Amino acid sequence: MKTLKYIGLILGVSLTIGVTSCKEDDGDAYPGGDGPVVVNKIYLEDADANVTDRDVTEVWGRLGQTLRLEGSGFGGTQKILVNGYDTYFNTSLVTDNSMILQLQSKTPISTADPELRDKIIFIKGDKQYVKEFVIRAASPRINSFSNTLPQAGETVYAYGSNLQETSIITLPGGIEVTEITNAPEKESGEWFSFVMPEGVTEGGAIHSVGANGEANSAAYFNLKAGMLLDFDDTGSQGFWNWSETGSMINADDLVDDPLNSGHGKVCQLIPERLLTDGIAANKARATEAWTAGAGGPTDDWSQFYEIIPEGTPVTDVAFQFDIYVPDPWNLTGNIQIALINNYNFQGLYSDEYKSTGASVAFFCPWLTMDENGKFVTTPWSTTGWRTVTIPFSEFRKYYYLMNDEDAPRTPTFAEVVADREAATYQNFGMSFVNNDIKTGVKDDNDDEIVFESSVTRQKIYVDNWRIVPCKVTLVSDFPDEE
Repeated sequence: MKTLKYIGLILGVSLTIGVTSCKEDDGDAYPGGDGPVVVNKIYLEDADANVTDRDVTEVWGRLGQTLRLEGSGFGGTQKILVNGYDTYFNTSLVTDNSMILQLQSKTPISTADPELRDKIIFIKGDKQYVKEFVIRAASPRINSFSNTLPQAGETVYAYGSNLQETSIITLPGGIEVTEITNAPEKESGEWFSFVMPEGVTEGGAIHSVGANGEANSAAYFNLKAGMLLDFDDTGSQGFWNWSETGSMINADDLVDDPLNSGHGKVCQLIPERLLTDGIAANKARATEAWTAGAGGPTDDWSQFYEIIPEGTPVTDVAFQFDIYVPDPWNLTGNIQIALINNYNFQGLYSDEYKSTGASVAFFCPWLTMDENGKFVTTPWSTTGWRTVTIPFSEFRKYYYLMNDEDAPRTPTFAEVVADREAATYQNFGMSFVNNDIKTGVKDDNDDEIVFESSVTRQKIYVDNWRIVPCKVTLVSDFPDEE
């Protein structure tokens, strides 16, 4: 069967060219009699799997996968319907006893006619032969959460793909939740929500089960072990050269959680003392908040190797923080994050953004790019606390190392720790910056696209600065693939 295996492995490329099925009048269908189509075995062809030719007859197939069918009567087949979808098949890969079939991405799943769902129908002349076989979408994936440190009773949204009909989730510590709200049809599979139960004390991954199988989130849900600064009990805030009109945020600038939702003290990123006059337009380093630096209880990041091994790629480790923005934020201002105290906080698309050695990252939720590479501005606010996750691969120094034209490489968490240890000032910080955003991109008139800043009195609250693992691993359909 090796020849058939190799044919199946290249089929993922060749089949994408076809757009119609083999029709009755094509004249090239594999010749065969009027014998019925009988499917005895279905094999999954996967060159990257431990088992490259796996019997899945009594299991299922997923969209995009290539199947090898064994049986009899395949010759003379003129059309194949999968979940009712007219599916192309290459007649040169058909014999009377076997054929290769790819489950195409446009095949309907949840929207398929119930009478046709989970059926492969072979059509020969005026006769149809049905093989019942479960068809699933691509593997489900949980990419993010609305809030990874929710309080009991708070509604949590899990975002991802192929999450249709999620029926049960297991939280860290083995706590199961079955009261789940799934996304409506127009957003089918994009999210589900649940209410955070009492008694969840452990942190880690969330496991979900739905119509398309099982999924694991990254192992950062309810994870507090990597906390740097919560402005209450964990970590130590650093401040110096404070003044009534200055940028430095000190302990007296902290406020009680405005939602009274259990966050305790939080950092108001533009303190009340600056809100009356507002933050002036074109102002760098408008405000700044820091950890204590060398000697602070959480500033030696090697202590986090227990949850994030030192060899972890920067793509798989992230900085997280919680944010609450009650009023629409738009058109001016952004947040800059610094790994060490060595930057001027110039903001998005500044020289620091362009510097290949700057260990800084940025958060500007009102400014995004659409699928055509065009800038889009959208007012942004939150109805409660939201979690922001920024992988260290997005910090500019590590981004440039990964995208070096001559010798790209992916740094590790150990290198992040080493960069901090080598710094003169080891404070980790966050700043509100209100500079003009000069994108360096030209418009249709060959002028640079610039988002000019304006005076702002934006209320932005942040809390729970933490380091977390962020790798999402798909759950294999087969135990021996784990």
